[in-house]
Amino acid sequence: MSDGTVAEVLAAMADPTRRALLDSLAAGGEASATALSTGLPVTRQAVVKHLAVLERAGLVTPRREGREVRYALRPAPLADAASWLGGLAAEWDARTRDGDGVGSAGR
Repeated sequence: MSDGTVAEVLAAMADPTRRALLDSLAAGGEASATALSTGLPVTRQAVVKHLAVLERAGLVTPRREGREVRYALRPAPLADAASWLGGLAAEWDARTRDGDGVGSAGR
């Protein structure tokens, strides 16, 4: 996974509405923007814009079904970002264990 892709995924996931959309798709599978907007404090049009951000980051994929567009979660970019974060966490743990992390500067 490239640094740009990691950045896009993390930026897309930074918004709480987009995280709620990802949670809904993970729990319920494929859904339309109308269905996804139910229970959210934003309009359907705002949901469509959020879904476009998630699509650009590779986190969802749209599928036209008649007049409706249905969105599905693409877990691979999430797994790639989680793997990158896991590697970063392991590196940080090793640095703090070896005394090279926070609090050791200037000693």
